[in-house]
Amino acid sequence: MPGPAPQPPLETGRVSPAYKAVVFDLDGTLLDSVELIIISFQHAIREVLGREVSREESIAWVGRPLREQMERFSPEYAEELVDVYREFNHREHDRMLKLYDGILNLLEALLRARVKLGLVTSKSRYTTQMAFDLTGIESYFGMSVCADECAGNKPSPFPILACLDRLGVEPAEAAYVGDSPSDIQAAQAAGVRAIGVTWGVFDNGTLEAEKPDILVHTIPELAEVLGI
Repeated sequence: MPGPAPQPPLETGRVSPAYKAVVFDLDGTLLDSVELIIISFQHAIREVLGREVSREESIAWVGRPLREQMERFSPEYAEELVDVYREFNHREHDRMLKLYDGILNLLEALLRARVKLGLVTSKSRYTTQMAFDLTGIESYFGMSVCADECAGNKPSPFPILACLDRLGVEPAEAAYVGDSPSDIQAAQAAGVRAIGVTWGVFDNGTLEAEKPDILVHTIPELAEVLGI
């Protein structure tokens, strides 16, 4: 699949990046996938457990690996829940998923500033590759670590530390950007700058309770705190 169409440069007036590396979460941070996630959860719970769940219940544990989330609904039926979720999610994926407006500009500006980019996600490699193929953003990242490729998953620091090790950057020189409590917890545990974004799954109060180093509300605001 060809890469994303060129976009005008992000104009921030900044010339010195704040970090040698920036590692991103995927869902709810780069990808506008919130509705797809919620509808997929509601479909799986309805089909397997025969009950309805609210939006709030659907997203309560977003940011953790899918199997772990489903075990919180039903340890007995977790495997079936995962299978039904994935079948529906994969079928609707390309129709419902897109990049947030301004993300391509942000990634391009970071690369022009010689910032190394990484990705740490609780998605599997298979579903991460689906998103890469749809959006064309794979080439922006020097390293990506998925949930099935590391001994621990967020909120463990291990995926972020593994990503930074492969990028050749120390934690003190890096930031992690994500939209969930587990993202902030993982960043804090890894010793990197924890930057929360509010355009994803979780509301301001939920993220503020985790005490991120920085909480941003727009992509231009994120560009500014990253120093580009």
